[in-house]
Amino acid sequence: MSHLWSEESQFRTWLDIEVLACEGWAKLGKIPAEDMKTIRERAGYEIDRIKETEKKTKHDVAAFVSEVQRTIGESGRYVHMGLTSSDVVDTAFAYRLTKSADLILSGLKDCLETTRKRALQDRNTLMMGRTHGIHAEPMTMGMKWLLWHDILKRSYARIKSAQDEVRVGKLSGAVGNYAHVPPEVEKFVCDRLNLKPDSLSTQVIARDRFASYFSALALLGSSVEAIAVELRHLQRTEVGEVREGFSSGQRGSSAMPHKRNPISAENLTGLGRLLRSMVIPAMENCALWHERDISHSAVERVIAPDANILADYLLWRLNSLLSNLEVFPTKMLENLNLLSGVTYSQAVLLKLIEKGLSRDDAYAIVQSNALRALDDKVSFHDLLKADPKVAKVLPQVELEALFDSKVALKHLDYLYGKVLGNED
Repeated sequence: MSHLWSEESQFRTWLDIEVLACEGWAKLGKIPAEDMKTIRERAGYEIDRIKETEKKTKHDVAAFVSEVQRTIGESGRYVHMGLTSSDVVDTAFAYRLTKSADLILSGLKDCLETTRKRALQDRNTLMMGRTHGIHAEPMTMGMKWLLWHDILKRSYARIKSAQDEVRVGKLSGAVGNYAHVPPEVEKFVCDRLNLKPDSLSTQVIARDRFASYFSALALLGSSVEAIAVELRHLQRTEVGEVREGFSSGQRGSSAMPHKRNPISAENLTGLGRLLRSMVIPAMENCALWHERDISHSAVERVIAPDANILADYLLWRLNSLLSNLEVFPTKMLENLNLLSGVTYSQAVLLKLIEKGLSRDDAYAIVQSNALRALDDKVSFHDLLKADPKVAKVLPQVELEALFDSKVALKHLDYLYGKVLGNED
């Protein structure tokens, strides 16, 4: 990815487009075959010379074109014929974004394979589900993996869609009307680069296309942060249900040898914020004066390499974290039984309603016993068993059946089918 956004890659892509444009002109009979042969053989550049020329031109593309023409010689007069700078720059930009998306999608595939594998491994691993940070009801660790898989699948779909949106080129001239370069040249270049001719461009490709791409990356950052934050919570000492892999010789703290900190999840949290921050300037780039200004240019020179390299690294780091994550089922069961059984309160509530009590009456009975169990640290089940209002309508055998954590497993086939069912 870093090579794709290097200075060398930029100039190489510009050169490819310039030479392809000449090929397009040659097919129309506007560049003699001998000149075209010379262009193919000699076209090149020296980056130092481009930079030296740019000191005079104050224009990078003009300096680049001059350098390419120098390397070719007399036949170089055909280079950049009918084109404006943005024909080259925007087509190259779209091309590199398309290639970047390929790498990011590959990274997402790796993460999806990991989450799928681990969702199957932890399918029946019981744990406590939490809402507002408070114990709610039993669930499975497999459901967490399944959720992360589903989130990343949506990121994959968004980036794939955004890739298709930016997979366009434009060689339509100074205001996009093809006055000095025919559509056939544009089509020839785009076909060779596996791009589509833009549906309509001014001097530039409309920036909503690129904003869509950076929006997809921003949402990827948010999704990765969501996973990372959850893993940070699960690693807290008081929870202790998962732990990041720890390599031999690794140190969690310079001062406290016992520390095994969730550094990967914390890094991903911060990097997700950084990646997300780049969407605002991308969106603000959409508003340009008339057929073009260059207010977008400086922005894209920063956010394009930064966002793509960051997204690529983010996914590599995430997959490493997920692949090496340690899961502790015993600790999960310990936490599951931490609150004297009150997490089965909804099952009791619904059963009392089924037995004929009003919802308000049933809620009051269950809540009073649950709060007492929490405050006095006594068995919720035993309190309900001793409550005459419960005993009156609910036989003991039915009460016992309500305190079964495996109820959380009964619809796993349905949940897994929804998320993984079409992936085989």
